[in-house]
Amino acid sequence: MTVFDNIISLLNEKGVKHTVIEHEPVYTSEQAARIRDTDISMGAKALICYADKSPVLLVVPGDKKADFKKYKQTFGVKDLRMATPTEVLELTGLEVGSIPPVGKALGLPSYYDSSFGEKDYVSFNAGSHTSSVKMKASDLIGIEDPVLADIT
Repeated sequence: MTVFDNIISLLNEKGVKHTVIEHEPVYTSEQAARIRDTDISMGAKALICYADKSPVLLVVPGDKKADFKKYKQTFGVKDLRMATPTEVLELTGLEVGSIPPVGKALGLPSYYDSSFGEKDYVSFNAGSHTSSVKMKASDLIGIEDPVLADIT
């Protein structure tokens, strides 16, 4: 079963209303917003990082950047770095740019920027450069149960 299949299965199992969007390959938040016909701030950009040598999933709006200094201060982490493309592939079986904001589907703890609690909808790549999901932000937070903090 693919990561995409795991995500859709999880959403269906929980009875969460969502829309799957099949599209041409996208590799950036800007491209994704354009092809999905959504505002870039709706995007849930998922970044795999290593916090003190342990993999974590940071999720920030598509129009924002993760603030590593804030994350380190908030969570008492000494070293935080982005995973390399090779590390991402080895850890998840996915390419950078296709990572979904669903740590449960990847076996990773997730940390969302607190601004997702104020959003109506989110959209995200779902384990592929050609498949996206659009759903209520509150439903995603309810299923994922991430740590929410100001990390942008």
